[in-house]
Amino acid sequence: MFETVLTIALIMMSISLLVCFIRIIIGPTTSDRIVALDTFGIILIGFIGVIMIIQNTLAYTEVILVISILAFIGTVAMSKFIERGVIIDRD
Repeated sequence: MFETVLTIALIMMSISLLVCFIRIIIGPTTSDRIVALDTFGIILIGFIGVIMIIQNTLAYTEVILVISILAFIGTVAMSKFIERGVIIDRD
């Protein structure tokens, strides 16, 4: 029963990844694309977490950590670029 729930969760996350990818491609504004990329990263972290539960392993914990750090830094950098036009301030 638990495996069925995990399989359904993977299917739902796959559909969510597809919808986020479509929003990244045809998003009307850059802000929508940034939010979709951040959501894509969060769903990908959950997807890998469910795969870790299914495989009963901790092998992908570093992958989850790297993806979360990259998603956060990418979102902050793109938001700062939209707001100010530069990413690194040289004061």
